[in-house]
Amino acid sequence: MSAGAVGLLFAEETPGSGAFGLVAAVLPFALSTTLTPGPNTILVTASGATFGFRRTVPHLLGILIGFPVMMVAVGWGLGALFVAHPALHGVLRWVGAAYLLFLAWKIATARASDAAGARGRPMSFLQSLAFQWVNPKAWIMSISAAATFTSPAGDPRRETLVIAAVFACVALPVLPAWALFGVALRRWLSSERALRIFNTTMAALLVASLVPLFV
Repeated sequence: MSAGAVGLLFAEETPGSGAFGLVAAVLPFALSTTLTPGPNTILVTASGATFGFRRTVPHLLGILIGFPVMMVAVGWGLGALFVAHPALHGVLRWVGAAYLLFLAWKIATARASDAAGARGRPMSFLQSLAFQWVNPKAWIMSISAAATFTSPAGDPRRETLVIAAVFACVALPVLPAWALFGVALRRWLSSERALRIFNTTMAALLVASLVPLFV
């Protein structure tokens, strides 16, 4: 997207009036992007199935805190850096894709015995927090939200905080629900074969989530 196109998007009036109008405008976008499968939802589902809900909590907290912080950073000026230097966004997209492929490989090769042993380590809070910055879908969501729902006619910084808050409120019940869905599947994943099929499926979905970013 060119700098001129992004400028036109920012110049558009934010739908509705005041904070309530902004919330009403952002909510459908937040629901549609958060409810649908993506790297975060796929990873927490796989973690819930492999490690259980309690051990997945740090992973969840990393997303719930890290993604809104990332949205604020993008809305407060980081997004303009990528507009001025689009090559940086291209580099980040490839780095993120490479890391997602690595995570997909780890999921696909995980075994039931790994969950209880030293090799069985779910994503930590800091790892999850850092992952948001190489998550291609998170970047697209953040830049799209900032470009569509903020306006120089208003207060872009305040509007960005409202947008981040809406996404945080939507993610708060949605992401744990995905993890609990993974936990609910554990009873059917007691055998190595069943878990291998599930992990391979999750890994394939994770790889598939990259396709829209490169077509």
